[in-house]
Amino acid sequence: MKRFCTAITSLLVATCLFSQKLSQVSLPGKYYSILTDQGVMIRITPEGAIIDWGTEVLSYRGNYYAPKLQPFMGRVEYYGREADSAFMGKVKSIGTCTITYYSHYEKDIQAGKLKTIGRLIMDYYDNFENMAYRGKLRFVGTLLLQYYPSLEDELVRGRLKAVGDVPVRYYSSVEDMYLKGKIKSIGTTVLEYYSSLDRVEYRGMLKSPYNRPNIAGVTYILQ
Repeated sequence: MKRFCTAITSLLVATCLFSQKLSQVSLPGKYYSILTDQGVMIRITPEGAIIDWGTEVLSYRGNYYAPKLQPFMGRVEYYGREADSAFMGKVKSIGTCTITYYSHYEKDIQAGKLKTIGRLIMDYYDNFENMAYRGKLRFVGTLLLQYYPSLEDELVRGRLKAVGDVPVRYYSSVEDMYLKGKIKSIGTTVLEYYSSLDRVEYRGMLKSPYNRPNIAGVTYILQ
């Protein structure tokens, strides 16, 4: 009986810790996807706004996912007129996942932005931070998000620099004209593209078979 209770307790703790997590990062930085305990993807902007939710649809022809999520058919609630003015009318819950926002009493740069998705807490870069990433997501749970500052190459300013310990690097403005600004590597995964030396119809296209690399438990979607 004691072992049974211990197992149940461990399961409940694990559920609490891993109910929601950062599942996907869209590059060059259109959205982040949070996966709920019901398997629902919640896509949010780097500025902390929900843009879509649902489930991914895999093509029958292979490893291709539709860019638009399949609508979630479960219960979705919204904050009513009694709510704070900063988040009145915004999504309150998706299925069993409760969503909260920073109120209008918070810092101006936080007001109305996502505060929690389930147990996952969101934090943002403050007004005194570099202007290239001021107001963007800084933490998703305990995972630190870093961005390139305004002193960097103009093609990478404000772009995602690292997700936790995983660095994201880009081709600079002095690289081949078909490579400049494209993602060069994610962690140890190097991405290759067809350059100006290749056939015209292939130039700039991804050569590596990594359009959705999964690194340290996060899937990076190259767009």
